[in-house]
Amino acid sequence: MKKYTLVFLIATALTGLIGFAGLTFYGVIAVRVLFLIFADLLIVSVIAHIICSDTSSMRLKRVKK
Repeated sequence: MKKYTLVFLIATALTGLIGFAGLTFYGVIAVRVLFLIFADLLIVSVIAHIICSDTSSMRLKRVKK
């Protein structure tokens, strides 16, 4: 999820511009819904990036059976 922060930022900006620019066409409601979805994914991605930014301290350890 952290790798997609820039993708979600671009998708949010594009759908926001298209959906809320005052254009009238049949798919404007769908574009506005996509904007809300991409905005939510952007927020989750940014929070995940802030919380889990230091992954070098996490190491996988073998579990003994």
